[in-house]
Amino acid sequence: MNKKQQMNKKMAKRAKAKKNKTAMPNPSSKPKERYISKAERAKLAAEQDTNLNEANTADAQTNADDQLSTDVAE
Repeated sequence: MNKKQQMNKKMAKRAKAKKNKTAMPNPSSKPKERYISKAERAKLAAEQDTNLNEANTADAQTNADDQLSTDVAE
């Protein structure tokens, strides 16, 4: 090999090493979501159901109170 080829190879090798040292940016903008097991999904669904039921009973109770107050006012 002649001198010019040797220098080009060495420079390319150094440039590649420099490039490999830099951290590559994450191609996706959002982070990877973690796995949620079947049991965890069941727990979350149960919590949502209980919260929904509590909200419905609270709404029903306030509606009943409102009806009683309107009946008394009439």
